[in-house]
Amino acid sequence: MRVPDHPTLIRRMLQARLKRLAGTSPLLAGSLGQVWRPCGTPSCRCHHGGPKHAAYQLTFKEQGRSRSVYVPKELRPEVRQWLAARRRLDQLLQEIHQLSTALIRTHVRHRHRRQGRP
Repeated sequence: MRVPDHPTLIRRMLQARLKRLAGTSPLLAGSLGQVWRPCGTPSCRCHHGGPKHAAYQLTFKEQGRSRSVYVPKELRPEVRQWLAARRRLDQLLQEIHQLSTALIRTHVRHRHRRQGRP
């Protein structure tokens, strides 16, 4: 992202990003991974050396520890959207941070220019 030099432009970009912050979709911080596991049916081939079944797990941190939760097939598309929404939010917060620090850096220089100093 290119950050402009003028505080007015920085504020305008900052306000636009702050408006986008208020999202309505749920957010998930973690990752969705595929694992291979045996099912619970004793007569299934996976219990007798055959191929295991594919399952999806959401892995995330909770109180400093990794936790995993099984994600049913019906929820996989929604969980992917929620993870993508979190990534978009993280990117937006990073841009807001960059613009805010640029506003701080340019403040004194532009205040002096308004007062007629070089």
